[in-house]
Amino acid sequence: MQAACDRTQLRGTILLAPEGINATVAGEQTGIDHLLHHFQADARFADLAPKLSSAPSAPFGRMKVKVKPEIVTLGQPQADPSQQVGTYVNPQDWNQLIQDPEVTVIDARNGYEVAIGSFQGAVNPQTAAFRQLPDYVATHLDPAQHKKVALFCTGGIRCEKATSYLLHQGFESVYHLQGGILKYLEDIPPERSLWQGECFVFDERVAVTHGVQPGSYDMCRACGHPISQADQARPEYVAEVSCPHCHGRS
Repeated sequence: MQAACDRTQLRGTILLAPEGINATVAGEQTGIDHLLHHFQADARFADLAPKLSSAPSAPFGRMKVKVKPEIVTLGQPQADPSQQVGTYVNPQDWNQLIQDPEVTVIDARNGYEVAIGSFQGAVNPQTAAFRQLPDYVATHLDPAQHKKVALFCTGGIRCEKATSYLLHQGFESVYHLQGGILKYLEDIPPERSLWQGECFVFDERVAVTHGVQPGSYDMCRACGHPISQADQARPEYVAEVSCPHCHGRS
């Protein structure tokens, strides 16, 4: 895979684990087409469902392929998406689901991601890392009380693990947004959208909005926290040095 990407000057990250593959790469369209053909020629990836978007400049600096124990680290071996996973809900049906008063909607991302945008009415678990989500479930959710739980994340990857974990914990009706927030923003026009704010992404775009177009956020080069235009206007912001989120830290 590294060689296939290098030949066509693609940049980004491909993660490989026993549970599957997750790739985020950028380059010219011919290079992307070549990589998709490379994947789909392998029977294991024949049903790969790519999400496409464009950017005015390269969002990655290099190409790397990593082999990991987990695509995203949850630290719960019983959460195995190959054995059980929540019910997929496509973007067109997502609004109806999360407006159901019987459904508890959980944002499965980390606090700094939720802070710049989320779905209307969603609960923020205020986690700093994905592996903290089981602690939130143990202290805030009850299978006997929360009969229907819907989760969402950036591209749907974390929810593969999270919904599997909830099912293993005895939750009966567990749903997740197919393709994640990015697919929702790609498919659902702003006038029908229940998304509020922007969606953090793990590349130089920092955040995207409807149509998966680059948003208004930048990133603090000192601490890596997304910063708004208002943050950049505050006295604590010094380019390449500090921002309101890290100013004064040793």
